[in-house]
Amino acid sequence: MKVFLLYRGFEYFYQKYICFTVFIYFMQLFSNGMRESEQRHVTLRINASEEAALMELLNFMYSTTLTTTTAPALLDVLMAADKFEVASCMRYCSRLLRNMPMTPDSALLYLELPSSVLMADAVQPLTDAAKQYLAGRYKDITKFQEEVIALPLAGVEAILSSDDLQVASEDAVYDFVLKWSRQQYTKLEDRREVLGTRLAQLIRFPYMTCRKLKKVLTCSDFDHEVASKLVLEGLFFKAEAPHRQRSLAAEDTASSNRRFVERAYKYRPVKVVEFELPRQQCVVYLDLKREECNNLFPSGRVYSQAFHLGGQGFFLSAHCNMDQQSSFHCFGLFLGMQEKGSVSFAVDYEFAARSRPTEEFVSKYKGNYVFTGGKAVGYRNLFAIPWTSFMAEDSLYFINGVLHLRAELTIKH
Repeated sequence: MKVFLLYRGFEYFYQKYICFTVFIYFMQLFSNGMRESEQRHVTLRINASEEAALMELLNFMYSTTLTTTTAPALLDVLMAADKFEVASCMRYCSRLLRNMPMTPDSALLYLELPSSVLMADAVQPLTDAAKQYLAGRYKDITKFQEEVIALPLAGVEAILSSDDLQVASEDAVYDFVLKWSRQQYTKLEDRREVLGTRLAQLIRFPYMTCRKLKKVLTCSDFDHEVASKLVLEGLFFKAEAPHRQRSLAAEDTASSNRRFVERAYKYRPVKVVEFELPRQQCVVYLDLKREECNNLFPSGRVYSQAFHLGGQGFFLSAHCNMDQQSSFHCFGLFLGMQEKGSVSFAVDYEFAARSRPTEEFVSKYKGNYVFTGGKAVGYRNLFAIPWTSFMAEDSLYFINGVLHLRAELTIKH
């Protein structure tokens, strides 16, 4: 009985609150100095198409419920509630729409609401849900490229804001943005405007390869000053120490563009230091988190982004595989040449990993190999221990939960 009385009491006060909201609206109407404030009887003029929505709104004011159940009708009521400043009804409609199945078309419609209503805060949860829907549906932008290319700017922004894009690398994001902008904005000045003010901030330049960053500087689609700033920011981030990079990413987590936050790339980013003299050489650093390594068991592999030496593309791949005698699982590291063809390439290589307690890089394997396109070489058991020992809590090779690998490549003459 007490519970029932409490509920009836809440319902009574809530209805009084709704009536008070309506009263405030009409009080403003009669006291704002306009023509209506001098009249005893006021006629509200609405379009015929608004009649059903207005009747639903009036019903909500007195019953706090709606009879309509379809998304288009609820959207009409929401717009009517915004027009008559009934925020509680807007929030109610927004909640009902969030609980309904979305489509790309409805999600795009909801994204436009903040710019088309007076009380944008009331629809913000619906707008956020629409962004999440689009980001989830199109997280593999290569799979749905034709659909995504046809989306308007607001939809593309929602997708590119996601950390969970399933892309090979940030280079692929950059290439997609250029393709989309060239199709949507045929005039160069329009394209530069939308890239410089809207889309560039959603490309995470610090995670692009240096090879691609060089191309940004010569890309006519970007204003040169904007391009220079973005590339410098990316290069400075790459030059930072790992702990500083993690700090910048943590600070950027709350930001809308999240340019220092790493996405879930299919190919892991690497840091590369190149030397031309006295011999062509590069030093490649690949970091893998403990969770990433754990997910490799029992037969998985993860690939690095491509890096270049002597004009040829190479990559690293980390594997969980069986040792030579197939008696236990172990961690393996391999080096592959990307381009297929008849080109042969003689390379000296060395694999190393940071190890406790010194946390310095310790050489684990040296070798040389004459590469041809598509071939790979490496060591099946890099640390000469079983997988269980490699992944153990007291493992020597995880430092603050990260495995630090290094590969040195030198061209043989």
